[in-house]
Amino acid sequence: MSYFVKEIFYSLQGEGFHVGRPAVFCRFTGCNLWSGKETDRQNAVCKFCDTDFIGTAGPGGGKFTTGKELVQRIAALWPVKDDGSSRPFVVCTGGEPLLQMDSELITALHRGNFSVAVETNGTVLPPSGIDWLCVSPKAGADLAVRSGQELKLVFPQAGIDPEQFVSLDFRHFFLQPLAGPDLEKNTRLTVEYILAHPQWRLSLQIHKILQIP
Repeated sequence: MSYFVKEIFYSLQGEGFHVGRPAVFCRFTGCNLWSGKETDRQNAVCKFCDTDFIGTAGPGGGKFTTGKELVQRIAALWPVKDDGSSRPFVVCTGGEPLLQMDSELITALHRGNFSVAVETNGTVLPPSGIDWLCVSPKAGADLAVRSGQELKLVFPQAGIDPEQFVSLDFRHFFLQPLAGPDLEKNTRLTVEYILAHPQWRLSLQIHKILQIP
C-alpha cells in the first residue's frame, strides 16, 4: 500500500491529554467528512475543520510506497537518538488518518521504537497496535470507534450532546471550544459545561495560542 502524506513536521502536541509533549506529526491527505475544498464546505459533514489536508506538497509530504520508507522520513525529524529516556512519539493525523493507516505502517513505526498516537473522527475502525487513540466525534457522522484512550469533543456542536459519550470505554474525556468567530462565547460555554459535568476536562489549542506549527 502507498501512503499519501500532506506534511510531516516536529512540534509540540497542542491539545488534549498530551498537550506540550514533543512529537513528530504525520498528516495524511484525505478525509471522509469533507473534501477539504471551500466550495464543498456547506455540504460537508464536518463544516468547521480548518486544516489543509489536500495533496502532498506540504513540508516533508509526499507519496511513500512502503511503511518503512515513511517511517524513515518520520524518524529523521526526531532530534535525539533514543536512549530510553525519551521514546520517540509520532502523532498520525489528517484529514482522517485511518483511511490509510494499516498494520504494515504501525509495525514499521514500532520497529523504529515510536509510540504511535492517532487522531481520528471515529468513523473508521483502526488496525490493532495503536498506542494512543484519540477520537473526536462529529455531529452527523456514525461513530464506529467506541473505545480508546481519549475522547476529545469539539463543543458546542448542533445535534451532538456530550452525555451520549460518557458511557463509552475511554480513559479521558475532553471538551474543546469550537474555534472561529464565536470562540470567546464557545469557551465560556465549554467551561460552564465542564464545571457542571466534572467527568470532562478542558482542552485548548495552545499551538494556535502560541502560534507554533
